[in-house]
Amino acid sequence: MKLLLIEDDQETAEYIIGGMKEAGHTTDHAANGRDGLFMAAGEQYDVMIVDRMLPGLDGLGIVKTIRSAAVRTPVLFLTALGGIDDRVEGLEAGGDDYLVKPFAFAELMARVNALARRPPVMQVETTLRVADIEMDLVRRSVSRAGTRIELQPQEFKLLEYLMRHAGRVVTRTMLLENVWHFHFDPQTNVVETHISRLRSKVDRGFGVELIHTVRGAGYSMHAPE
Repeated sequence: MKLLLIEDDQETAEYIIGGMKEAGHTTDHAANGRDGLFMAAGEQYDVMIVDRMLPGLDGLGIVKTIRSAAVRTPVLFLTALGGIDDRVEGLEAGGDDYLVKPFAFAELMARVNALARRPPVMQVETTLRVADIEMDLVRRSVSRAGTRIELQPQEFKLLEYLMRHAGRVVTRTMLLENVWHFHFDPQTNVVETHISRLRSKVDRGFGVELIHTVRGAGYSMHAPE
């Protein structure tokens, strides 16, 4: 494993680095919060061991910052603060485990190994792309070839469903169930009307049509071959 240790106490740092070396692991060390943050954000580690109380920037600040930057490396907090509130605060800041000083190296190693075995956190999908259409799921915005397209909420949901199923045929029933949440046929042309409106916004004027009718089956979103 490749570990990052952010610990200002030299004796504790040497103890941990020596033990990890004996176990066959590589440990990078930062002795203050600012250097630790720089290393945490710039390198890839299997686990980070972070002291709560650090000069420059404390452990909570480091973890909050890297979590806001989508760094998902597991973090084990080391601290002399053993109260319930302190542990809760550390976990809520983005820590994954908590070990109170003084500690036995065997327990530290067991906790690090447990964190390293966790499956990686899946990144949340925030952008969909089909050909030159881009949908930002966070900002709820759509553009095609760099041109902003204004959609009504239901049009956005319809386009999102089509983009998530790009290249496949989606039936009218699938759209009614997944976009309008109808589990029955309302006997209206709501799907056809919205498809027509959507086409007028995302296809018309761009030269290449991406929303296609599949006769007798439904619709498909794809770039023509």
